[in-house]
Amino acid sequence: MAAAAGVAGESSGTKTKKLKIAVIHPDLGIGGAERLIVDAACQLAAHGHDVHVFTSHHDRNRCFEETVSGTFPVTVYGDFLPRHVFYRFHAVCAYLRCIFVALCVLLWWPSFDIILVDQVSVVIPLLKLKASSKTIFYCHFPDLLLAQHTTILRRLYRKPIDMIEEATTGMADLILVNSKFTAATFARTFCGLHARGVEPGVLYPAVSVEQFHEPHDYK
Repeated sequence: MAAAAGVAGESSGTKTKKLKIAVIHPDLGIGGAERLIVDAACQLAAHGHDVHVFTSHHDRNRCFEETVSGTFPVTVYGDFLPRHVFYRFHAVCAYLRCIFVALCVLLWWPSFDIILVDQVSVVIPLLKLKASSKTIFYCHFPDLLLAQHTTILRRLYRKPIDMIEEATTGMADLILVNSKFTAATFARTFCGLHARGVEPGVLYPAVSVEQFHEPHDYK
């Protein structure tokens, strides 16, 4: 993952240093975001880096095989916290669960060279308390564009969340997106960050070509 190496080079002066890397992901299930994070963790581990994934949920019966094979450790914090309140307030609950994960990382784990934050940017200000760590935020797509703003109550509910998303996203040392299209959407959506000259880098999701070397049967 060239982006991680670049950030590390800024702090260590070398691209060959073996790094301690934490990955914070909200829910390590099965999906495109999870696939990207798992691929990144696998490649970083394959290059000799010490990778540790932290999440608020990891079902060993419904996950990617690499997360249980021992390639890198996965630690779960905060799975007891609710995902919603009567099927509402999903965003607030996701924020609280990820904040709990970040607090556990801060309190119980030594400093990391790099902390890769996926999807939920609200934890970045907390992680910046680790002055020795660089933070990378991977923005698959601005969350405020995925949320509904159809009623006055929804708009009132989302307004502070949307403001927090933009403010905390801009605090990362490096922001990555999955395509040039998302980079353009990022600029149009986060106008304040764009005005400050904050531009994300593009890191395309990878495809493991080894899986196509011979036919495979999948469940």
